Amino acid sequence: MPEYRNYFSVSNLNSKIRYTLEGNLKGIGVKGELSNFHHHPSSGHMYFTLKDETSEIRCAMFRGNNLQLKFKPIDGMAVKLYGDVTFYEQRGSIQIKVSSMEPEGVGELYRAFQKLKETLGKEGLFDDKYKKPLPSYPHKIGIITSSSGAALKDILNVLERRAPHLKIILKSVKVQGQGAIEEIVQAIELFNIDNSVDALILGRGGGSLEDLWAFNEEAVVRSIFKCTIPIITGIGHETDFSIADFVSDVRAPTPSAAAEIVAPSKSSILKELNSIESQIINSMKTKVERLWINTDQFERSLAALQPQKIIKNNLEILSKLDRQMHFIIIQIVRRYGHNLESLLKRLINVGPDNVLKRGYSIPLDGNGKIIKTARQIKVGEIFNLKTAKGSLSAKKISDIINN
Repeated sequence: MPEYRNYFSVSNLNSKIRYTLEGNLKGIGVKGELSNFHHHPSSGHMYFTLKDETSEIRCAMFRGNNLQLKFKPIDGMAVKLYGDVTFYEQRGSIQIKVSSMEPEGVGELYRAFQKLKETLGKEGLFDDKYKKPLPSYPHKIGIITSSSGAALKDILNVLERRAPHLKIILKSVKVQGQGAIEEIVQAIELFNIDNSVDALILGRGGGSLEDLWAFNEEAVVRSIFKCTIPIITGIGHETDFSIADFVSDVRAPTPSAAAEIVAPSKSSILKELNSIESQIINSMKTKVERLWINTDQFERSLAALQPQKIIKNNLEILSKLDRQMHFIIIQIVRRYGHNLESLLKRLINVGPDNVLKRGYSIPLDGNGKIIKTARQIKVGEIFNLKTAKGSLSAKKISDIINN
């Protein structure tokens, strides 16, 4: 190692670099593409990276200057800016302090983003009719993100706080770089085949347009569209938009917000149950009140009809009909009684005893059966003749044939 008589301290060296750079690079114009753009909400300052094909440099545009902008900067936009190169001695870092900026055109990534978005939009992949509703009370949630990222911690913290009863299944994937697209697509497809979760969270933390680019790839977007499970995307920060956000069923501004959306808190569930209970009680009260009103109206209608009077009239009618029916029955009985008496007399007159009294006799064979023809007994056979007052025996002497 060579010996130097004078060594710089880090502070002296950084001070000299600052003096050299800032003295020679004031009021310069630079062209490039915006990346990692962030508009700080409280201070109003803008921070971003300006890059080209091979290099990049950090930039800051403070509130006093960016209020004059006539456009909204976004990642992927090609711009030309004017400002001073500054060197921060404490960190040994260089950035451009931007005083003015105007758009020059659209960068390559942004152009690809817009082209794919337009193509898929024409196919109808972003239409509301394909959006699946989220389950009101999920039991199991699937998460697709990097197991080492801050996004997973944020999601798990929210779910633990709001819905500790939920079952969680994680499929860890790369969210940027080589292999990220394939792993994200495979994870979505595996969840879809298994179909064991009620909803999916697809998320990652913030980053540049390049960092988030996996979620702008057609394969990822189409796998989200084909999935039958509702998917919530929480990709990057609130100002970050990916094509995956347009095709998903719900877009959340951050991974934490995605967890907030998918998991109703215990308090909100209790509030909903209380609301349902109130609706049931009010519905029952309304029905009971209607029943009382209908009963009252029925009683008044019944009173107006004078049912006691109607019943009395009907009883009088029934009594009258009863008397009439009793009279008719007596007449019928009497009529048929006379007929029966006459018939009985006729039967008695033609009865065998009366016939015998008129001088007739009845021949009977030895078995007591009536002899109806002469041929029933033989010549010389003894038979009986029954008369009104006793019987006598007779003997057949001969047959007399009557023509």
